[in-house]
Formats: sequence, structure tokens, C-alpha cells
Amino acid sequence: MIPATPLDTVKSILQTLLEGDIFLVDLKVKPTNNIKIYLDADSGLGIERCIKINRALYKQIEEQGLYPDGDFSLEVSSPGVDEPLKLLRQYIKNKGRNVEVTYNDGTKKEGKLLEVGEDSIAIEYTEGKGKKAVVHQPTIPFAEIKQTKVLIKF
Repeated sequence: MIPATPLDTVKSILQTLLEGDIFLVDLKVKPTNNIKIYLDADSGLGIERCIKINRALYKQIEEQGLYPDGDFSLEVSSPGVDEPLKLLRQYIKNKGRNVEVTYNDGTKKEGKLLEVGEDSIAIEYTEGKGKKAVVHQPTIPFAEIKQTKVLIKF
């Protein structure tokens, strides 16, 4: 049997700590033993929930002797607003919000995220003004999307 990597072990411990609607978006272990974990939740992920998971995970990593000299750092956070959506669950969570979709060819389209399917999304945007305004609702296959970011308007 192949021994588990620190990444596999951390992921396995983490899964036992995720409760309710919290889910893993990304996990990276840098060569410097810096463990970065990005979590999200369908109902939003506050700092308190991140701190709770960070403390519990840190304790278990130490107890299991994953890094015998204690030579590791751990960061648990939600992906920032500037991070692209990675999981179908994130798309679903952000339905109704404005997004910027970057196609594989580099073109970009901004619009409201209307629908999320297994293999595509639908957005709505308006071109033109007044009587010449035309509403478009294209369906975009995930295969054609390089990245999608949620737009925050102030």
C-alpha cells in the first residue's frame, strides 16, 4: 500500500471536521509545509467557523505527528471575492448574482447568473440602451469557460 501523503492525511482529517453546509474548495501544501485550505458554505462562511476548523485541524495534525518538529503552518479561509468559482456548488450558491465569465478564447461577458446545470450555466445581460436594448440569455457550457468570478458592486 502506498503511504498517504501529508495532503491526503490533512484532507482526510478535514473531512471529519466539515459540518453542516461547509465544503472544501481547495487544499494546497507548499514545500515549506504551509497548508492552505479554502472552504465555503452554502449559507456563507464566517470567520468564526474558519477559526473553529483551523484550531481543531491544527490540534489533530499535531496529535497525529504529521510534522514531528511542529514545522508547519495552517491557514483556513474562504476563497476571496477575487477568486474564480471552482465547484458546481459555488455556482449554485451564487445564482442570482452578477458574474464575469471568461471564455477559453479570452473574451469576457458580464451578466446575472440565471441557471446552473450539470454541464453549463445561463447568464443574462443587456446590450444597448432604451428602445434598442436587447436582452441576451446565452447558455454557456463549462467546457467553454476558462473562469467565472462573482462581481461585487459598491
